Amino acid sequence: MNIDTTPRPRRLLAAGVTALLLVITGARSTHASPPGPGCPAAEIFATDNTSVITDPDDPRLESRLTRFDHEVRAIIRAHGARPAASTLLDGVFWSADLRQATYERSRGFDVDRVGRDGLHHIAGVIAKEYDQEAVLTFRCLPRTSPETDAVEIEVPGVEASGLREALVADPEAREKLGGGSVTLDGRLVLVAPIADLPLARRFTAALGADWEEAQVRYGDREFVS
Repeated sequence: MNIDTTPRPRRLLAAGVTALLLVITGARSTHASPPGPGCPAAEIFATDNTSVITDPDDPRLESRLTRFDHEVRAIIRAHGARPAASTLLDGVFWSADLRQATYERSRGFDVDRVGRDGLHHIAGVIAKEYDQEAVLTFRCLPRTSPETDAVEIEVPGVEASGLREALVADPEAREKLGGGSVTLDGRLVLVAPIADLPLARRFTAALGADWEEAQVRYGDREFVS
């Protein structure tokens, strides 16, 4: 994202703001995933978008970001890590300046064979290459690790339109949680600090998502500029 005088939306995937949280520590229905199968070493959430999009029917939101996908994979490889799966995401975020929901098409990249410093460096390269204010990273760690300060949640049964409606209807959630993203097959994807847990769970219920199906990964998040 460009740093300019245009009112900026609060973003989950590419800005240093509070991201939407969705997890309750110790809940029986929470399935924490330690590093290992099904939990990549790290993830990078990024976009090549530099515009504020307020129209949910904007044609830019239909892009599959295919070229961006190939280019980011090449950056990951060029800096000694291994790119794995890549997921297309529809982001919905609340802009306090614009007083309305904003939208963004982005991708989440699984990255293997990378440590903390390497991940930070790669994200910084991506941020510079695509003129972003920041790129969000998440390293999967044991829940008890002293570096663990965040969670990543995936919950099925959510549409981007439903996420928008829930944000608009809940002033506390849109102010404190900001927004979230949805995969094309209807999975809510959220990365956030382990702080606003009660609010996040209440917001999840408002979305109609089944908490019994929530998958939770613990780790360390960073916004890299």
